[in-house]
Formats: sequence, C-alpha cells, structure tokens
Amino acid sequence: MATYKAFYDSTIDNEFLDAKTELLVGLAAAMALNCIPCQRYYLDRAKSAGITKGEISEVLAKVMAVSAGQKRLQFEETCTRYNITF
Repeated sequence: MATYKAFYDSTIDNEFLDAKTELLVGLAAAMALNCIPCQRYYLDRAKSAGITKGEISEVLAKVMAVSAGQKRLQFEETCTRYNITF
C-alpha cells in the first residue's frame, strides 16, 4: 500500500498539470472507470477547489462522448468480425 500511495501522490504533485487540471483529469478517469469512491473523492476535492458545476458538466460530457464512441466502434468491430450487416 505504501508503494501505491507514493505513486499516487506523485500524480498529484507533478510538474506539468496545474491543480485544477489534475483534479479534472482525476475525475474524468474515475467517471470513465466507474469508480464511485474515486468520483466522490474527486468531487469533494473539486468543490473545495472552487471548480464549478459547469466545469464538472463539461468533464462528464467528454467522458460520455468518449464512452459512446468506444461502444460504437466495439459494435462495428463485432459486426465486421462476424460479417453481420444491417
């Protein structure tokens, strides 16, 4: 657990992303991976950091768009693989 904590902490204190971006990226990842405890954690941190409902909505929309695109491609791949046409 100590190794994971050290790794995770290094993703918070990084040299390239500002604190707000780090929180929004973390929230997007938590949403995409359906990690409820992580979503709660990032939402709490985002609220404390003054991130707005609009900004959270934009993150959610992006996660939804990427997920929808992935499902569309997965469906097309299945149809192609099994020679199914509609």
